[in-house]
Amino acid sequence: MRAITLDGFERTFAADPDPWRTFANRDEATKRTAILHAIGAGPHGRILELAAGNGSNSRAFAARTLRLDATEATAAGTRLVAAALPPGSRRARALRLAVPARLPRSRYDAIVVAELLYYLSPRAMKRTARDLARALRPGGTLVLAHHRIDFHDFAQHAAGLQRYFLARTGQAWSVRTVRRTGRWVVLACVPRRSPRSS
Repeated sequence: MRAITLDGFERTFAADPDPWRTFANRDEATKRTAILHAIGAGPHGRILELAAGNGSNSRAFAARTLRLDATEATAAGTRLVAAALPPGSRRARALRLAVPARLPRSRYDAIVVAELLYYLSPRAMKRTARDLARALRPGGTLVLAHHRIDFHDFAQHAAGLQRYFLARTGQAWSVRTVRRTGRWVVLACVPRRSPRSS
């Protein structure tokens, strides 16, 4: 494997606004439905979406929250996310953010991380894990949606990576598998209350 860089993603989105056919592909639609099921009907107060790509999931998330921060690490991708959001919406915004970094808000009711973790170095993933655990409100939901198989441009192997990520948060989790296929898995993760807060 040879990890793709942010410049590589930038070129990819500049050349094709839907390089992985996430708007039209049937399997991607199935995955999106599973992610929405993991989030729950809502409405939620605040949702954070990391690595929003071209915004193919962002519009659906915006309908379930009072505030959506849809973040993307590339300039081209951020423009695509902004275009995908409901026109004139004051509840949803596209923000450029490459993790690990300071998050747009200090607290979220739900956080969605889809197709990102294997592009991060182990060190960047660990810091991101800690940041997200701190930002998720007690009782909130962290949704993880990733491939189970490796692709040539990953920085880390996909198998078991979501569980490894959760272990790096420093938090105990109740984990529910929402949907699993031969290619990908969607998890809904809720922080467990510590003994001190019981």
